[in-house]
Amino acid sequence: MDGTPESGKGRRLLDRATAGIPASLYPVTHVAELPARSADSVDWPGWVPAPVVEALTSNGVTAPWRHQAEAASLVRGGEHVVISTGTASGKSLAYQLPVLSALTEDERASALYLSPTKALGADQLRAVSSLDIKKVRAASFDGDTPMEERDWVRAHANWVFTNPDMLHRGILSSHSRWSRFFRRLAFVVVDECHSYRGVFGSHVALLLRRLRRVAAYYGASPVFILASATTADPAAFAAKLSGQDCVPVTEDGSPRGARTVALWEPPLLSELSGENGAPVRRSAGAEAARILAELVIEGARSLAFVRSRRGAELTALGARRILSEVDSKLAKSVAAYRSGYLPEERRALEAALLSGRLLGVATTNALELGVDIAGLDAVVLAGYPGTLASFWQQAGRAGRAGDAALVVFVARDDPLDTYLVHHPAALLDRPVEAAVLDPSNPYVLAPQLACAIAELPLTEPEVAAFGGDAARAVLADLVKERIIRRRTSGWYWTSRDRPHADVGIRGSGGEQIAVVEADSGRMLGTVDPGSACYAVHPGAVYLHQGSSYVVDELDLDTGLALVHAEDPDWTTSPREIVDISVLRTVETRVHGGVTVNLGEVSVSSQVVGYLRRRPSGEVLDQTPLDLPEQSLHTRAVWYTISAELLGPSGVSDGVAGTGGHRVGTEVLEPVGTGGSRVGTGELGEAPGTGAELDPARVPGALHAAEHAAIGLLPLFATCDRWDIGGVSTAWHEDTGEATVFVHDGHPGGAGFADRGFAAIVPWLAATREAIVSCECPAGCPSCVQSPKCGNGNDPLDKAGAVAVLDTVLGALRQHGSQSGHLSV
Repeated sequence: MDGTPESGKGRRLLDRATAGIPASLYPVTHVAELPARSADSVDWPGWVPAPVVEALTSNGVTAPWRHQAEAASLVRGGEHVVISTGTASGKSLAYQLPVLSALTEDERASALYLSPTKALGADQLRAVSSLDIKKVRAASFDGDTPMEERDWVRAHANWVFTNPDMLHRGILSSHSRWSRFFRRLAFVVVDECHSYRGVFGSHVALLLRRLRRVAAYYGASPVFILASATTADPAAFAAKLSGQDCVPVTEDGSPRGARTVALWEPPLLSELSGENGAPVRRSAGAEAARILAELVIEGARSLAFVRSRRGAELTALGARRILSEVDSKLAKSVAAYRSGYLPEERRALEAALLSGRLLGVATTNALELGVDIAGLDAVVLAGYPGTLASFWQQAGRAGRAGDAALVVFVARDDPLDTYLVHHPAALLDRPVEAAVLDPSNPYVLAPQLACAIAELPLTEPEVAAFGGDAARAVLADLVKERIIRRRTSGWYWTSRDRPHADVGIRGSGGEQIAVVEADSGRMLGTVDPGSACYAVHPGAVYLHQGSSYVVDELDLDTGLALVHAEDPDWTTSPREIVDISVLRTVETRVHGGVTVNLGEVSVSSQVVGYLRRRPSGEVLDQTPLDLPEQSLHTRAVWYTISAELLGPSGVSDGVAGTGGHRVGTEVLEPVGTGGSRVGTGELGEAPGTGAELDPARVPGALHAAEHAAIGLLPLFATCDRWDIGGVSTAWHEDTGEATVFVHDGHPGGAGFADRGFAAIVPWLAATREAIVSCECPAGCPSCVQSPKCGNGNDPLDKAGAVAVLDTVLGALRQHGSQSGHLSV
């Protein structure tokens, strides 16, 4: 490894983190040295007014970096812009320059700032307010804004900081009260836009189209400025999100310190076993706590990113416990940071971390976006955060002041994490993924069109902006349901009531399930009806602002989940059984005996029980549940395999089993692991050859391949494994063959299955490699077990899954040139 002084600090911290670990248990699978980068500064653009330059200079900004000046000048020239550069690259200044200049020069101008979180919006407002530029009246308008201040914001503010939720419910729904602001609207800033993906991103895309309509109604045509972490094809994504062609700015001129990046796989625990006796790894949170403690002992200011609020608290507690055995004073230098804290608590933690009084912080992704934490020595990521964009956002918190730093990625007991620590190029060298959203999803389009028409009648020329033919089909349905009325001049809202309050833009809409504390009657939050059986079933652990509650009762008829406060030392994982039917095939690609399809499906699911697990992964027990079956119309990608390719004798009627997923059908135990092809060569070594599986092994082989594929799809689509589901069967009535389905978990789909279809070869190749890379003998949570399997992860055949994937990939390699899949 590089031994230069700039990388020495990171290696020294890594040596401290691994001190005392025996060589046989050494957890680091790969170390990379990322070199430092110097700043590329330029002069202030000549059009920036002197008061703005003076204010920025007095706040420590002596000159802009090249990409900041380039983006700002494009915006000044009237171009819609997306700036897509790394963490700490000063994207804020790129939009502050043109906006502050315009507000200074034109008292009639106004600007709107949108962020995905209130905390980020508050940070950006604080940064602008601290400049203290005359004529700039910046103010927040979100759920925390006192009612008495809202009238002032509407009447006087010329730069309003808000979020999509408030834009939807509080601004567009009553746009006539904002007429002065909209008449003067010159800029719309969409910060951290890469976070708008899936169903939420689809809602925001249509929300921005509604915003443009209302602005046009008042005579304004604002310039859009989108700021994003590094993402694939930012111009295409920004255009899909905003509805406007955007000029991309991607060359990063900011300085960056050298970083040592270590990939870390926790060891298997011989003293614990999971479901069906599978081996369990030491949890990523426990590893992160130990690493954080070692870094604090070394005096390094460090962040540990943990996936959940409870996980962040437990990681901080674990680090403090370790440190208390060394020095009680050190234990006080570690804390947790997450959403749900009061603003003053968060600011105190940030100040303590910056000053060095606080050395270690375990946090959720609350510190990923925008909050200005500089000069950190190390960052620990306890589990893959879901996307490469988020990975680099979190990793970028290390060395933000230009100093060398350490980044440690600790793998969770999960197929994707296992794959990444054994295939470092997929994490460190691969371009970041494209954000996925689908504004044409009818389940999103219908409520958004209803809101748009309630705001202003919709004319025929405006339909194109909302999706053209897809929008017309949805409008026809709304007319049939008498929600809107069609006239020669367009579509009109017919009710006195506005629909906005009933449309949840962070889900699929519909009546929400209220989560209520039984003792006090206090409403803690809401849950989408489609996920209620999964998230708030009786016995579930529900987290709200860092506090734990256990669900006592779920009443779907009244839309109520009753909970009580409790802080158990276990978590819950629901188990569901799933059936699937094909409604419409959109695309089909035939590769010999393997067929790959994309289409619309109907998924029926039923939560039948839940597991209680300790943080270590140990399973305490399984409790049955009696909840109603639910139906989901969505999109799926599926592949079928002919009987000839599966085995020499095909699949007999006696094994028309289902891999443990179809309701009411018998599943067969996997028959040994003989004939394993694990680790026997390159992919497609014998293209087109069969899997040579005994018929009784087929259900378990398909089941295992399905689980692993679900775990790896987030590598190619910006989703979490909880956003998708799957079904596998040795014979499906709609396909007539052995079939593996992976489907979106949202009504109408969110674009994830489409990405899987487009990337079928690299996706299944990564799935196969994830299984092969895992050191367990017969399957575990790191490769083929799923935490949401309704059949208790039985049957599963790890070696059979590799044989199935070898067969499918062999066929795709042999016949793939006909479909274009291999060129993806």
